[in-house]
Amino acid sequence: MASKRGAWGIEIGQSALKAIRLEFNENTEQVVATAFDFVPHPKILSQPDAIPEELIAQSIEKFLSRNKLNNDVVGISVPGQAALTRFVQLPPVDASKIKDIVQFEARQQIPFDLDEVIWDYQTFGTADEETGYMLDAEVGLFAMKRDLIEQHFRPFSEVKIELDLIQTAPLALFNFLTFDQLGLKAEDQPATDGEYILLLDMGVDNTTLIVSNGQKIWTRNVGIGGNHFTRALTKEMKLTFAKAEHLKCNATRSPDPRAVFQALRPVFNNFVAEIQRSIGFFSSVNRDAQISRVVGVGNGFRMAGLQKFLQQNLQYDVERLDSFNELVGDKVISEPMFTENILTYAVPYGIALQMLDQCRIKTNLLPPEILTTRKIRQKKPWAMVTAATIMAGVTFSTLAYSMVSGSVSEERFGDAENAATSLKTTVDQAKSKYDELVAANKKIAAKANSFTSFVENRELWLEVYKAINESLPRDNPDLIDDMDLPDREQIRLTSITANKQSASQLTNWYNEILADDLAAATLSDRDRDNPPNANGYLFTLEGISYHYDENDLLKGQAEGYIKNTVLKNLQEWTIPLSGGFSFPIGKQGISYPVLANYELIARELDLSGNEFDPNEFLEGPNVKLEEQPKPDAGNQNVDEERDRRRSRGRGQSRTPIRSTTPGTEVEEKKSILETTFMIQFIWIPTPTEFRGETVAEGMELRSKLGSGTKPLKAEPETRTFGSGRD
Repeated sequence: MASKRGAWGIEIGQSALKAIRLEFNENTEQVVATAFDFVPHPKILSQPDAIPEELIAQSIEKFLSRNKLNNDVVGISVPGQAALTRFVQLPPVDASKIKDIVQFEARQQIPFDLDEVIWDYQTFGTADEETGYMLDAEVGLFAMKRDLIEQHFRPFSEVKIELDLIQTAPLALFNFLTFDQLGLKAEDQPATDGEYILLLDMGVDNTTLIVSNGQKIWTRNVGIGGNHFTRALTKEMKLTFAKAEHLKCNATRSPDPRAVFQALRPVFNNFVAEIQRSIGFFSSVNRDAQISRVVGVGNGFRMAGLQKFLQQNLQYDVERLDSFNELVGDKVISEPMFTENILTYAVPYGIALQMLDQCRIKTNLLPPEILTTRKIRQKKPWAMVTAATIMAGVTFSTLAYSMVSGSVSEERFGDAENAATSLKTTVDQAKSKYDELVAANKKIAAKANSFTSFVENRELWLEVYKAINESLPRDNPDLIDDMDLPDREQIRLTSITANKQSASQLTNWYNEILADDLAAATLSDRDRDNPPNANGYLFTLEGISYHYDENDLLKGQAEGYIKNTVLKNLQEWTIPLSGGFSFPIGKQGISYPVLANYELIARELDLSGNEFDPNEFLEGPNVKLEEQPKPDAGNQNVDEERDRRRSRGRGQSRTPIRSTTPGTEVEEKKSILETTFMIQFIWIPTPTEFRGETVAEGMELRSKLGSGTKPLKAEPETRTFGSGRD
């Protein structure tokens, strides 16, 4: 790149636009800062009354009014939490075949259609010079939804700024870390056992965490930023947001610093806990890695006491950035505005370094069609000249051939022309036949696919069926045969049905549940205020229970027993199994379980187990009434049956039924209460990479699936599992 052509790195943060212009001096081999700008937004973009599109447009307009881009290249950053980052360890592989392997891995790792995302990859590791094989190769996949890329790209295209680079903020920070803190240039080979640095970039709402030694990179987004500290002060000290923000940055000069730090302590503790958890996970997967120090950037590190608190609790040296080690240019680095806000320039610095080819990272999330259009436009003048030259040559050639066309003898070339025509006819017929065979082959392939596509993701179906099975109550199988039916901890499912539903259909079902008093009362607090927003399946479980505990009116009888066994288990995130293990319930995508209906039926069984219609009924909105075939058997209702069972006590449920005909043999009958029920829940198929260990993590990961989540491919509209499950 020419030494005088500058590179602008721009970051649009939640509070301000930051930009820096760099040039590379080939004589001194130094990076020189020649210009910068800091444009605060009128409001923080995440405030409820802010309109981000308008605020960003105003900041860009002000930036252009103060700076001339001329022929410079321009790059911007996008937030790391909006992008998908995956690191894949490859086996020893020929360096020339990495592209094909990465294409395959992208289809496996990116949970969207590749046409819906912009993605790129970066290899970490080098090939052996003799064999050409990469022995310890790791590939980073970086992807972002196309509509989000366009959202960040649009404000610049509207003011005619042509972007040359779109990069994620974590990779821009990696560029800064390797070039400025580790002193590694693009051509330098980092040592595999070099020191690891933990970089923390605290923004307004999030903190980006990076651990790297220049050879490897590990990144994570922590959902705690500067605003969390400000909101803690507004809550504890009853201040406005502006006063709390000022007090946060000047806590040591406040009238009561102790009260300020006491209000901030819970947020400090949560932040340190997240950092320690991240360090623990990184150390568990990189056992030989040793972190030597922590470097803090971002305006959040201006907060008084943060650096000291981290150093005491993390047991590492914590440095707050106050200068760039590898950057020269007194015109910029000595400016008070730049030095005051230097903590915010790490990301723009890394963006500009990449455009100057001063670092190893080469990925770019700029849509490829934009690059293609730009190349065509640049080559269009030369293409027009070339086309004109070719046209002139064709014209002269045509004129020359036309002058001698009359001299061709049909007697000499007639047979050859006929043979050529015959050959063309033969070729056309063969091509037509080939096209027919290709079309027939496609039909056969489609039919074959329809027979095999159902096995895709079948482990998720097995998992949801096991979740239902594990949610059922159980008795000791060795004792159950000796127990009376009402004493058994047992529920029998008669049918399990799954219906494919769109997000709008599931929302309609959710609204119907809220309007139903019975179902709405059983909806969990986690699901009550969060309507479904993704495609999935509506499961319906129908079953029967004969359990009846006379001593537990709320949880041991009828619908109370259903609610506190199978329904309660289906509402858990995970349920415990024997041996100290747990099984995912809500974690695998089961949500909104409700008791949609139940019916209570009084029944009598003879001692041989043959059932006949009861003569005792309970009238009510959820109780099924049945006619008695023997009118002389009495009219006792279910309430009376309950009282009679209590008066007899357990083990005395067998009651003699007297015959109305003299001399006939007396039969013994057994009275029981049967509860039939229907439970419904929503299942959103959730691959393992979108499951979190906690409810909060799981819901955050699942939100990335979005309303565009599709039910499992090639599944039928309705699935009905086997009935009679105990």
